[in-house]
Amino acid sequence: MTGYWLIFGLFMVLSLVVGAVLKSKFARYAKIPLGSTLSGKEVAERMLREHGVSGVQVVSVPGQLSDHYNPLTRTVNLSPDVYNGRNISAAAVAAHECGHAVQHATGYAWLNFRSKLVPVQNLSAKILNVIFIAMFLGVFAVMP
Repeated sequence: MTGYWLIFGLFMVLSLVVGAVLKSKFARYAKIPLGSTLSGKEVAERMLREHGVSGVQVVSVPGQLSDHYNPLTRTVNLSPDVYNGRNISAAAVAAHECGHAVQHATGYAWLNFRSKLVPVQNLSAKILNVIFIAMFLGVFAVMP
């Protein structure tokens, strides 16, 4: 049983570290304004236009760092800090997500592969959550 806790703990710590580093980098570069006055939304729209990508909408979605491109709805979904932001972080995240839209428009094979893996990843994450909870509760069931 110790091996399971070690693996669980390792992934938990690794997840927390990666999330903290990402948030820290975003916060650091969010303090640096762009040379232009463009918002993340405007950066995204300009990038799409300059790459000849049409039919993709740039929208604001709730959350923090919840940004993603949805090929099914053809939307670039930006969190409020990115959508409205006029800083390096907002521009970088908006450009990154638009990169996926450009890949989709050009038929980039690896994006199609990645898109097909998303449902598998979502399901496996839910299953792993159930397993981890069961492991946690199971420890209490076997303790004297």
